[in-house]
Amino acid sequence: MNNILAAFILLTRLPFWRIKKVPAESFKHIVPYWPLVGWLTGGIMAAALWSAAQILPLPTAWGIAIVVRLFISGCLHEDGLADFFDGFGGGSTREHTLSIMKDSHIGSYGVIGLICYFLLLWQLYHLPLRYLCILVLCGDCWSKCCASQIVNFLPYARKEGESKTGVVYNRMTSRELSICLIAGLLPLTVLLPVKGWIVVFFPIATFALLYLLMKRRLQGYTGDCCGATFLLCELSFYIGSLIIIHPNIQ
Repeated sequence: MNNILAAFILLTRLPFWRIKKVPAESFKHIVPYWPLVGWLTGGIMAAALWSAAQILPLPTAWGIAIVVRLFISGCLHEDGLADFFDGFGGGSTREHTLSIMKDSHIGSYGVIGLICYFLLLWQLYHLPLRYLCILVLCGDCWSKCCASQIVNFLPYARKEGESKTGVVYNRMTSRELSICLIAGLLPLTVLLPVKGWIVVFFPIATFALLYLLMKRRLQGYTGDCCGATFLLCELSFYIGSLIIIHPNIQ
């Protein structure tokens, strides 16, 4: 339970830390429980979307839902995405890329990357409210599951002491991998119509491309890479839904 609680403490800004003091070691074992956190963050986002849409136009309600998740997560993933764009956009070598990603100042690649990300994310308002609420929950859980696999495929690119959080994640055991996959896939199988299940392959393909990019440039991953991988996998899930699900909705 300490590992699960540590995942909620690190990935949200909700006061889970008040429940009990979690050993520092637990934060090394939180990756398998990222999809469980997605149940909460995706669920709150879907609830905010549904509630706001009862009194506001869907585009406005979708904007409110995005802001709600940013508030819950403390923009943790978006910060990683901006650093990822800056590092891989401006870096020419492994050391240069890592140095840029370590810098707390956002650069032009980060700004442009975030603008493009939110412009694409905004397009989800074209989907009907009921489908969008389902996709918000399913996309969060499944994309966190896909992104979590980076720790199983790549080593950490820096020394442990150079981590922003002071934590280097451990690779998953077979039991932890099973928990991660179940938590990531369960919302999809229960809530998403069968005709839409093909969208699960979009985050997988995105993960594969990002894995190759990180392996070539960094020979590993960083915390920023984890946040970027989650958001880009999620975005591909949403875009895939617009391509596949939206035209077939009657």
